[in-house]
Amino acid sequence: MSGTGASSEAASSSVESAVSVKAASEEEKTVSQSAAEPETVSTASASTSESGNTVSAASSSQEAGTTLEDGIYMAKFDTDSSMFRVNDMDYGRGVLTVKNGKMSIHIRLVSQNIVNLFYGNKEDAQKEGAELIDPTVETVDYGDGTTEDVNCFDVPVPALDQEFTVSLIGTHGNWYEHQVTVSDPVPAVQ
Repeated sequence: MSGTGASSEAASSSVESAVSVKAASEEEKTVSQSAAEPETVSTASASTSESGNTVSAASSSQEAGTTLEDGIYMAKFDTDSSMFRVNDMDYGRGVLTVKNGKMSIHIRLVSQNIVNLFYGNKEDAQKEGAELIDPTVETVDYGDGTTEDVNCFDVPVPALDQEFTVSLIGTHGNWYEHQVTVSDPVPAVQ
């Protein structure tokens, strides 16, 4: 994803579909999702055995019994900040897409005050050629007759249940670094 907006245009042009899920609380929730249908997933990592040989081992999420196949899931998106969070209408969850061994989560924020994200620390985000994650804009319906346009981002997810760093820049031009965790994936019912 680059600062050119090419990924945003691709995401915007893809077919928008309603994804209904049964969340952990057993309440029915509906989330708008803009993404192509996924095809595969792999979350294996390499580790070294006692003999010093490199062997394939499951990630911590797989060790806990969570092996994800290609598909679309609803997953918790937790941050260390009350300012950088998922829109309240999404109940702290985003749309996790697993395709060809890679995971990304589509999150809708609470406003348009965050203008770019970066997968990594804020120092690297400010370097020449840094690949910033551009937003797409979606309208959130609050169910009481009010709506609001908010920024949405597709964030790469290296592993489930493990903190990783995401940096953001707001409307005032300042970079901030946050720790985020993606967890508790629930298959989406289409």
